[in-house]
Amino acid sequence: MSLHIGAEAGEISERILLPGDPLRAKWVAENFLENPVQYNSIRNMFGYTGTYKGQRVSVQGTGMGIPSISIYVHELFTQYGVQRAIRIGTCGAIADDVKVGELILAISASTDSAVNRRATNGLDLAPHANFHLLSAAYQAAKKFKVHVGGVSSMDQFYDSTDALEKLREFNVLALEMEASALYTLAAKMRREALAILTVSDHVITHEAMDPSAREKTLNEMVEVGLETLIS
Repeated sequence: MSLHIGAEAGEISERILLPGDPLRAKWVAENFLENPVQYNSIRNMFGYTGTYKGQRVSVQGTGMGIPSISIYVHELFTQYGVQRAIRIGTCGAIADDVKVGELILAISASTDSAVNRRATNGLDLAPHANFHLLSAAYQAAKKFKVHVGGVSSMDQFYDSTDALEKLREFNVLALEMEASALYTLAAKMRREALAILTVSDHVITHEAMDPSAREKTLNEMVEVGLETLIS
């Protein structure tokens, strides 16, 4: 049992989905997994293990932002032996050709957070996805509208700086808050990681997903994540 995860040894699969919202972890477990068993409720950050198409998988909420996901991923990698981790979450598009409701497979995750620089003694690390997971996810997602490219994990949700236009200039597709930390920890600990994101809103046009579309599109993201986990 770790400080933030109440599971005993062996209760968490080596393959795991990581939504930020703990209630989304609960929703995934109840709607996609067979015989899910809850292993964590500490701080209401729910975690479950069940099976998908006969394969054992887990799903664990991580909270919002780089500090929060870093805690859970570190404990999952170092204390529970997780080998393959896929973030499933929402993002805000900033690229003109990326639309609300579409999927993004994040090749890389830039960041304005100081966490990576602290971890690398000031270097500008370029954390990236695992190629085999990215390839498998692309095959699973081809029947949907999917983009493959870079995203940026930003510390401030309500950002009043001019960073947005600079990121658009360098063809960043969307903004989110966690993928960079996941990729950095996976690189350091030699694990497989990927972020699969649903575009819930567009930062430039201010278009946002309505509730009925949200459920359908989140289903697509979860399906791609699970198919990739067991690939």
